[in-house]
Amino acid sequence: MKKKMSLTTKIFIGLIAGIVAGLALAGAPDFVDNFIAPIGSVFINMIGMVIVPLVFSSLIVGAASIGDAKTLGRIGGKTLAYYLFTTAFAVSIGLLLGKLINPGAGLSIPTDAAAAAASEAPKLVDTIVNMIPRNPLQGLVSGSMLQIIVFALFLGVGFTAVPGDKGKPFINFFDSLAEIMYKITAMIMNFAPYGVFGLITPVVAKNGPAVLLPLIKVVIAVYLGCIIHAVLVYSSAVSVVGKISPMKFFKAIAPAAITAFSTTSSAGTLPVTMKSCKEGLGVSDKIASFVLPLGATINMDGTALYQGVCALFVAQVYGVALTGGQIGTIILTATLASIGTAGVPGAGLIMLSLVLTSVGLPLEGVALIAGIDRVLDMARTTVNIVGDASCAVVIAATENELDVPREEVTV
Repeated sequence: MKKKMSLTTKIFIGLIAGIVAGLALAGAPDFVDNFIAPIGSVFINMIGMVIVPLVFSSLIVGAASIGDAKTLGRIGGKTLAYYLFTTAFAVSIGLLLGKLINPGAGLSIPTDAAAAAASEAPKLVDTIVNMIPRNPLQGLVSGSMLQIIVFALFLGVGFTAVPGDKGKPFINFFDSLAEIMYKITAMIMNFAPYGVFGLITPVVAKNGPAVLLPLIKVVIAVYLGCIIHAVLVYSSAVSVVGKISPMKFFKAIAPAAITAFSTTSSAGTLPVTMKSCKEGLGVSDKIASFVLPLGATINMDGTALYQGVCALFVAQVYGVALTGGQIGTIILTATLASIGTAGVPGAGLIMLSLVLTSVGLPLEGVALIAGIDRVLDMARTTVNIVGDASCAVVIAATENELDVPREEVTV
């Protein structure tokens, strides 16, 4: 029986075909603009179509799944705080590396519209104030992503406070909507190989081979950032709070990390993660059963770091100088939106689209990343899993639910 080609392979083929076509059609700009570029535009429009309903429904369901606030108490609060803090730290590392490595250097795709949108970006303090929507319906219609995220979180948490079955119809509706949006997103991602071809061909045709080198820098920046985040943040957390040496921690979580790297699936790796945490790190079943499934749903440190690098890369490529307020918006958007990324095919690209939209950067920049997304996904999923394990250790230690296995000593 013939093995079906994976979507990742198809997207990569679309990227390579687009590069080849772009080099071959460098002297035929009219043909490229009239017959190839529209394919990419359709793909971008389809991605834009699903962003608001996908994020809104996913966030409501994700926040509601936390459960009864009274039952969760301090454990739920500490878990969420840890995940959100480390995610914010991760996207900051990504932005810093994007600034230092400067992967977009040497590649310039000017766009007046993007520059205009960037120059009109609000100050950071205004962004924070405007996160709370005065009219949430207006925020939904206008596509104000931060307002949508905050309103969705309020609705999800509010559901947990509704007694009995009164809130069931509400959450069932958004659960159904979320599932429908996942299916639609999967359909759109099936069109991705053609969309990537339609987007990358005009870029290469107009800019030549110079467009390729920066992509290698993006991969280096993301992998380096993932290593720094794991060593700096997770090692510090487990050693200071959990009293576990970093070497012991990484050795115990290695099976889960390897599984995550090869499968690029946090949910698929969950059984291995739970086994590693309970048997290798001594996390109680009570803590592991709550923290790790929640982490597989909302902890997206690697994805947030990737978004930081890629957002800065796109800004550099399109000649947009990001302001302090825009940097803050990227951090806030990537951190809050991480709750809604899990379980969505092509989640990294969808959430990158959201982040780019939040600061007025062109969605066409997604095409530059799509072809190498699988390579980046391997690193960011591994970081997500290691982050889940570190959170389980920290929460277990603060709740006296950590019984670290002793090392066997040979005499």
